[in-house]
Amino acid sequence: MTDAMRARLVEADEHGNTRLIGGRCRRCERHQFPLDACCPYCGAADDEIERVHLSDVGELWGWTAVLTAPPGYRGRVPFGFGVVELPEGIRLITRLSIADPERLAFGMPMKLMQHVLHTDEQDHDAFTWCFTPAVAG
Repeated sequence: MTDAMRARLVEADEHGNTRLIGGRCRRCERHQFPLDACCPYCGAADDEIERVHLSDVGELWGWTAVLTAPPGYRGRVPFGFGVVELPEGIRLITRLSIADPERLAFGMPMKLMQHVLHTDEQDHDAFTWCFTPAVAG
């Protein structure tokens, strides 16, 4: 697996849905994010790591609102920030689509989505990924 393949964090799946790129160790069967050259749990090498799309749903474990822009940040504030656990057992520290902590709850189902972070001087959108509350149905 090349470094360029490992460097990608997100891509569209065969249906056009945003998916995180992770790994699954063939030796210990645990998942990782981001995809890396060895297993962080058992130390298996690159040939034991399978590239996989991780689940695009999870549960909210913790959250806050970021009220002040970090240095160099060009997006809007406030924005939500939290921890989402995927069914694979991975907890991600991630951007949330909702900044108001009162609208979020522990265990809330969340769905992965693309999000426009900001628009540059050439009017091109810079995208990132985030989690938003999943809509039932």
